[in-house]
Amino acid sequence: MSASSLEFDVVVVGAGIIGLTIARQFLMGSDDLSVAVVDAAVPCSLGATGAGQGYLWMGHKNPGSDKWELAMRSKRLWDMLAVSIQHQGMDPLDVLGWKRTGSLLIGRTQEEVAMLKGRVKLLSEAGLRAEYLSASDLLLKEPSLEIEKEGGAAFLPDDCQLDARRAAAFIEKENRHFASKSRYAEFYNDPALRLLRSDKSGEVEAVQTSKNTLYCKKAVVIAAGSWSGSLMQNLVRELNTRLDVPVKPRKGHLLVIENFKEMQLNHGLMEVGYVDHQTAAPHCTSSVSSVMDQGQTLSISMTATTDAMGNLVLGSSREFAGFNMEVDDSIIERIWMRARAFFPSLREMSLTDLTKSRKVRIGLRPYMPDGKPIIGPVPGLSKVVLATGHEGEGLLLALGTAEMVADMVLGNPGKLDYAPFSVQGRC
Repeated sequence: MSASSLEFDVVVVGAGIIGLTIARQFLMGSDDLSVAVVDAAVPCSLGATGAGQGYLWMGHKNPGSDKWELAMRSKRLWDMLAVSIQHQGMDPLDVLGWKRTGSLLIGRTQEEVAMLKGRVKLLSEAGLRAEYLSASDLLLKEPSLEIEKEGGAAFLPDDCQLDARRAAAFIEKENRHFASKSRYAEFYNDPALRLLRSDKSGEVEAVQTSKNTLYCKKAVVIAAGSWSGSLMQNLVRELNTRLDVPVKPRKGHLLVIENFKEMQLNHGLMEVGYVDHQTAAPHCTSSVSSVMDQGQTLSISMTATTDAMGNLVLGSSREFAGFNMEVDDSIIERIWMRARAFFPSLREMSLTDLTKSRKVRIGLRPYMPDGKPIIGPVPGLSKVVLATGHEGEGLLLALGTAEMVADMVLGNPGKLDYAPFSVQGRC
């Protein structure tokens, strides 16, 4: 083959946390498989991975839901990875930004507190450590908070902080160890243009990029986040195949205040309204600030963490604004005002006071209308597998998704039920 025509066992399109972990799973789960990772840009540059809050939250997950077992399995795999890093003599905090801080899901009304008590019961019955904290107990854990006597929180001590950029860089470094064995290659800034079919078998046999033709012996995995839908349309245009992947971008803003000394949080904090905030059409509740702006549904609810570098990270917003990546100052102001409702020390300063130390993260979450990622083979396109639509849960679900995709492609016994994530009937 020529220099621009190469062959691998698996070609992964997309170098966010989902694509990188899928590549890692194939590489580390076998002695000889080769993997190529293709991306139109570079890791963490545009998608959701690099812009996220960096937290593995389980407090707002629903036991018995379609995603529950995947979330539980993936969280367990992250825990195992942190232990493995520790056994290698490294600090998971340095390598991954990993810290078992626990999370607090906060309610401020009697109705929300009743819901939290029920949630704690369900989570405990499902095998998680969870407890309800009264307002006074909550303030002992987070003195920076302001909450009335009728408030409270669900406390999950095993939820973890994780820096997405560090995690992606670590996984990428692990993958690159296989390059010297001719088992791994990266093709960044090299957009995938089309899929090529074999004239003999009719199977998809290669990905044509702007610079290379990458042949695949086993699978092409499309893990391009919010771009997966439009990308698939382009990839199959010349194959006389119609495929409508309904994933769409859901824009989010996070406000980062660097080296913030005035307030240090001990846990990941989230208001109850975030649970509603995740739904497709957020509605006004006592906890969620929602507006309709030019036909776009915008919702904002409080999330707050202090990351591994001492930065205060405040969120979060969700809106449908296409692929617009511009900062909306009015949304940042609303995030700030929402945070001030929970943290009195923030009321003593304005955003103007923090101009030099503040940054904004913008990310596009890959949203699916039914709230579940698509993970599975594409009917009518032999060897093509989709892994997308994780919205704001990509970091949490990444390792479980990678394991699932590798098991599908290699014919291994599945550890989870694939059916809820199937492409069939959803595209």
